[in-house]
Amino acid sequence: MACSTPTEAAAVAVAYGFFVGVFIYKDLKLADVYKVLAHSALTSATVMVIVGTATVFGRVLAIEGIPVKLANEIVALTSDPIMILLLINVLFLIVGCFMETLAAIIILTPILLPVVLKVGVDPVHFGILMIVNLAIMVTPPMGINLFVGSRVGNAQLEGVIRGAMPFLLSMIVVLLVLTYIPQITLWLPNLMK
Repeated sequence: MACSTPTEAAAVAVAYGFFVGVFIYKDLKLADVYKVLAHSALTSATVMVIVGTATVFGRVLAIEGIPVKLANEIVALTSDPIMILLLINVLFLIVGCFMETLAAIIILTPILLPVVLKVGVDPVHFGILMIVNLAIMVTPPMGINLFVGSRVGNAQLEGVIRGAMPFLLSMIVVLLVLTYIPQITLWLPNLMK
């Protein structure tokens, strides 16, 4: 049986982890299952509140037309593809602080794709940059991974943010390398042409 979605894969991983914990390592007692489920539910609820709030915020932004205004401002500033990609990266990093990834993709792709196509950026390159940029989910204040790490590790959020800063900087460096050396992201599509 093959898993076709991340949710199915997660369910299989949970079942496997339960089996291994109870029957192989014998670290997980059946009496502890309720506590594990309660802790998991609380962690999931924390993340879902953040995602729900970010989704509402994304809808408010869409209704107010903020993404369209930002895209128009970017095009008004420059027509240089390098500067536009830099401004779009900054925009995505800011949006990633406040919006859930899927909402940001749905709202911003139809607005920004014509802008990058107009200045000659490959749509595959732009799509990869968008995903990599929005995958940097450790940007305060809404970095979901920061909240999850804080909750799972029973650590203060401020400590988790401080610990994540070197990783955030390395992710931004990787993003800049991908942005300005498009051959890294386009070698396979170019090979298939």
